[in-house]
Amino acid sequence: MTLIYKNQILLFSFIFLLGLISSYSLPPYNLFYLNFFSYPIFLWVLLKHHKDKVKSFNIGWMFGFGYFISNLYWITNSLTFEDIFKPLIPVALILIPLFLGLFYGLSTLTFSFLKPKKNFLSILILATSLSVFEYIRSFVFGGFPWNLISFSFVNYLEFIQLLSVTGTYAFNSIIILLFLFPTYLFFNYKKKFKINVLSFYLIIFFTNYSLGYLNLKNDEFNEKNDLGFVIKIISPNININRYFQNENPREFISELINISEPNPQSETLFIFPEGILSNIYFEDLKKFKNLFSNSFSKKHKIILGMNIYENQRIYNSLLVLDNELNILQKYYKNKLVPFGEFLPFEKTLGNLGFKKITQGYQSFSADVKRDPIELNGYSFIPLICYEVIYSGKINKSKKNYDFILNISEDGWFGNSIGPYQHYSHSIFRSIEEGKYVIRSSNNGISAFVNPKGQVIDDNLTTNKGFIKINSFKKSNKTIFSSQGNKIFFYFLFIYISLIFFFKIRGN
Repeated sequence: MTLIYKNQILLFSFIFLLGLISSYSLPPYNLFYLNFFSYPIFLWVLLKHHKDKVKSFNIGWMFGFGYFISNLYWITNSLTFEDIFKPLIPVALILIPLFLGLFYGLSTLTFSFLKPKKNFLSILILATSLSVFEYIRSFVFGGFPWNLISFSFVNYLEFIQLLSVTGTYAFNSIIILLFLFPTYLFFNYKKKFKINVLSFYLIIFFTNYSLGYLNLKNDEFNEKNDLGFVIKIISPNININRYFQNENPREFISELINISEPNPQSETLFIFPEGILSNIYFEDLKKFKNLFSNSFSKKHKIILGMNIYENQRIYNSLLVLDNELNILQKYYKNKLVPFGEFLPFEKTLGNLGFKKITQGYQSFSADVKRDPIELNGYSFIPLICYEVIYSGKINKSKKNYDFILNISEDGWFGNSIGPYQHYSHSIFRSIEEGKYVIRSSNNGISAFVNPKGQVIDDNLTTNKGFIKINSFKKSNKTIFSSQGNKIFFYFLFIYISLIFFFKIRGN
């Protein structure tokens, strides 16, 4: 280790490797225990170099760079569909992780300014700093709250039931503390004290597990309620390359109808993904009205993602249609993907020959409203694609609702870990909000998830078919759904108060 500390190239390579190792704690690997080694070593290295502000920043930056380059490489797959974007692949592969890594660098720089010592206070300072800048990352420049370290536990539902109280950002701060805590073993404390602290640590850890386990068990006794109709979540698994080959839309529509197996006698809500007919606009879809009216009955309603051209603007929309293709309700996407759905600095970059990654040259327009969609006596919060990743921001109207409805096209991620990471946000939203999540994804994971994060049924990336829903269990409103991200600031106040308290005590 002495050689690594003295040689900057070895030091930053080692830190980069630590960040890369931590990335394997995320979906789909979920090796959360790796962070019990990588995070304490990361803090220990920082404590060795915290007096050098530049080095402290670079240590955090390299850790973040290693972390993000490993788990966000799939972003470059979206640049492979058109030749104009292919030269940008190396740039995106390196620059995006470097940019996101800056937030880790700012965290460690802040840490160094607070003059940490080799004691418990240093754990609290770094955990607080990382928590704050991860929160900032989720909102600055539109925000990208992807792959917070708390997603390490997405497969361990007993641990993450706490989300219903804390929400993602406060929970993330707890998880960072959890991973950093073993660093105290390196500190100069008496053996008996270390044993006492370890015992307390394990009690907290398993108490949370036990409460989560009981919470899941108690839910098993709740009675199911018959919906009174059928919901079919459709997974077409249509290869996204086909949309760039100008294939006849009639073939796509016929394929969708065959997969959904409509029964004219059964009252059914069919939910199709985003982007399944991305090569045409809604006005063009009306040319195929007979296909719908002959295959679906008056007892059927259809939800699908569709591009709409209105008032010289293009909207990525979620439409509720009858079998005659009349629009019953609609929602226009609020949160657009930079470069994917709109081109920042469009006039300047457009003159240089750039365009948005999705088909067409004109950028999509964003709407600001997101009211629940009312259907058959139930209400659905509509979310298109990555709108589901924004904790505490999905229910803008603050009206009560029954289901979170998320439609997505994950074909842009290719055959990578991206669809699994995207899907994991649905688990977190279900527990936070205490609501069922209905997720329909083309080339991704479609699922029906209950308010405890348990998957009732799913359809994986390679499967074609549908999920059928007849009933659900009613759930209570969660603390987080009432308080939102204010809870994170309550936690932040506690952390900062403790830091000042221990600083004043000098212990």
